[in-house]
Amino acid sequence: MARKRRGRPINGIVLFDKPLGLSSNHALQRVKRLFQAAKAGHTGSLDPAASGLLPVCFGQATRISGLLLDADKTYRVTGRLGVTTDSGDLEGEVIDTREVPPVDESSLEKVLEGFRGRVEQVPPMYSALKQDGRRLYELAREGKTVERKARTIDFHEITLESLSKDEFTLRVHSSKGAYIRTLVEDIGAAIGCGAVVTKLRRIGLGPWSIEATGDRSADRAWTLDDLEVLAEEGGLAALDRVILPIDSALGAYPAVVLDASSVDPIRHGHPVFVPKAPQTGWFRLYSPDDLFLGMGEVLDDGRTAPRRLFAAL
Repeated sequence: MARKRRGRPINGIVLFDKPLGLSSNHALQRVKRLFQAAKAGHTGSLDPAASGLLPVCFGQATRISGLLLDADKTYRVTGRLGVTTDSGDLEGEVIDTREVPPVDESSLEKVLEGFRGRVEQVPPMYSALKQDGRRLYELAREGKTVERKARTIDFHEITLESLSKDEFTLRVHSSKGAYIRTLVEDIGAAIGCGAVVTKLRRIGLGPWSIEATGDRSADRAWTLDDLEVLAEEGGLAALDRVILPIDSALGAYPAVVLDASSVDPIRHGHPVFVPKAPQTGWFRLYSPDDLFLGMGEVLDDGRTAPRRLFAAL
């Protein structure tokens, strides 16, 4: 007897605005149940103490989650000067307090300039990185500290949005792998008094921004309350209208339209010659009728090979 499949076989992406206090996995499960989806995944964790943009991928869209993990991120973060904790935020234990020296916008801008561009950043102990099979935060909770290798990070933008006596708010646009808590700690250390994160919100990921306008357009970020209201008012049909297509996540990759004779070979995994295809990197593949087929890459012999294909939806 065939095993009954659980959930609906839906495909696409919902831009979810994760609330404070909820882990990324718990948020994912809430959204998955609401949409009654058979398969779902998210694109990069946010701590329970952080809120903001958490794209949820359904069905075949889970196959591009790795590409989104490599995407740039944008955050709005508030730091408090004069305090240092073991976790870099207010969830941790206070390990030092210092008097805050006089700081104005001009002096803080000089400090920030040292963090803009390409920098080396040491991941914090309170992170999900693994060492010898264990998460660093697990070791940190046991009071252990291990050596971590520095990572190269690009901080494309660090904009000072506000400054009070002991708090500052920044807008930070960074490459993948950046730790915003570590950035705030390092800024506090450069000032000479330490600093911790008091608020952290992810406002952008890849092609999307949580600050997008619109009432009920699909390309805005949806809170749990928003989605529950949609479900109550219009059921699954209303929820399905906010699901974005898979290729909406891939706008940073060039698009290539195949001729009709190349579609079937590509779908069966065979390389084909495609005039004017990009010679480096991955690109999006479309049929002549604008159907998204997947991702491709040019081989050394000039043919385009499929790298990640999607079944016809």
